[in-house]
Amino acid sequence: MKTLSSTILGVLGLLSSTIAAERPNFVFFLADDLGYMDVGFNNAQSFYETPHLDRLAASGMVFTDFYAACQVCSPTRVSIMTGKNPTRLATTNFFSGRREGKFAPASFETSMPLSEVTIAEALKEHGGYSTFFGGKWHLGGGGSLPTDQGFDINRGGGSNGAPRSFFSPYKNVQNLNPPGPEGEYLTHRLADEAVDFLSQSAKGTDPFLLYLSFYSVHTPLQAPNDLVAKYKEKAKRLGLTNAEGRFDSTAERQLHPGENAPRKIRVRQDHATYAAMVESLDSAIGRVLDQLEQLGLKDNTVIIFTSDNGGLSSSEGHPTSNVPLRGGKGWMYEGGIREPTVIRWPGVTPPGTRCTSPAVSTDLYPTMLEVAGLEPMPEQHIDGRSIVPVLRNPFAKYNRGPIFFHYPHYSNQGGVPTSAMRDGDYKLIQDLEDGEYELYKLSEDISEHNNLSQLESERTEEMAAALDAWRREVKARPLRKHPKTGATPPVLW
Repeated sequence: MKTLSSTILGVLGLLSSTIAAERPNFVFFLADDLGYMDVGFNNAQSFYETPHLDRLAASGMVFTDFYAACQVCSPTRVSIMTGKNPTRLATTNFFSGRREGKFAPASFETSMPLSEVTIAEALKEHGGYSTFFGGKWHLGGGGSLPTDQGFDINRGGGSNGAPRSFFSPYKNVQNLNPPGPEGEYLTHRLADEAVDFLSQSAKGTDPFLLYLSFYSVHTPLQAPNDLVAKYKEKAKRLGLTNAEGRFDSTAERQLHPGENAPRKIRVRQDHATYAAMVESLDSAIGRVLDQLEQLGLKDNTVIIFTSDNGGLSSSEGHPTSNVPLRGGKGWMYEGGIREPTVIRWPGVTPPGTRCTSPAVSTDLYPTMLEVAGLEPMPEQHIDGRSIVPVLRNPFAKYNRGPIFFHYPHYSNQGGVPTSAMRDGDYKLIQDLEDGEYELYKLSEDISEHNNLSQLESERTEEMAAALDAWRREVKARPLRKHPKTGATPPVLW
């Protein structure tokens, strides 16, 4: 009997290994602060050049209405890792954010809970995946690093939200050893690490998750000199060196105490250093894509590309423009949360297609499980909905239901505390300082210029009720009394 049991177990083990070998690999590219209009596949007139991302888009599916779960980085990163809306975990701000405004912001957690089963842990435990993390983590420090959350390898991930230098010797970039020769560019180094991992993975039989989370194009604004010179010349050639028309100084209202004038909003793409950073990011992605092809891994590797929030247009150098989208990083408008997104599932996604069904970063967790042939984990990815139906057919009848957002904070970029809801063509935003609503029909007003809250009062009331119910369900934290002025925010839900 013991011999028979051993034989059965051996057969089951062989079967399991065969199934694992047939599972698709995943390469997940996450850009930092890359705007919706920063890529050629969304903006044919972009000042920036993204040939490799455009090639990926031509071979996969572009999502035109894909959202980050938040307008700043850490919450969105949590949503990808956990399949949960960051509000549910009270991880609603970037993990070092502390800015005050008219009221005190909501309290929030400053690391992703270790109790959460990340997508890396799920793929590793249930699918036999080997896992690699490279780049920006910003989800916790010691004890909460990628290697504590399901990744076998960590190259560059720590508690830091940005490097102090993109050139070696790197400052504020943890877990990247050796540090590299002086002058090495961080974006290129991360591509090197990813390519090395692919080379090793090609020698084995396990499927893999390569999660490459670039620090680009976050500040500091630094790029190789030759590329910066290229875009300075390009700007000159296109007649973009005149500062006139570069900024709109009336676009958004004053937001923080001590600000005595509206913030400048960049409305024209012409920043040479930023353009060089975008091209460096694109080139790094191209290197990884080329390596997949050279190693014969392309046809069994699913590629996901997205960004963690919108482009930076209203502070810290104002490097990019999101026009025609309103706002940018730190804002609840489309410029802050609508992301450039491509998914390529070889043999499944029709090449060169564009899907207009709204989706959000929480949806990637259950999608990856289904693509891998693994059982869903609905208690874990409670806020995510698999988008596999539209990956198979972008015109399939698919409605993932409302998408909710909650940012009870004052952003460094000028954004006020807000909650929001996208439902079909409509988007409702509530200002948490005064409770006022804005309603936009995005299919007709992507720039969010025409507030319909009064004209469509019934719809506004219905969506407001749904937003309130959701905030109560997830125990959304509200603004608090200001500790110095005593100003008390309204009770909204």
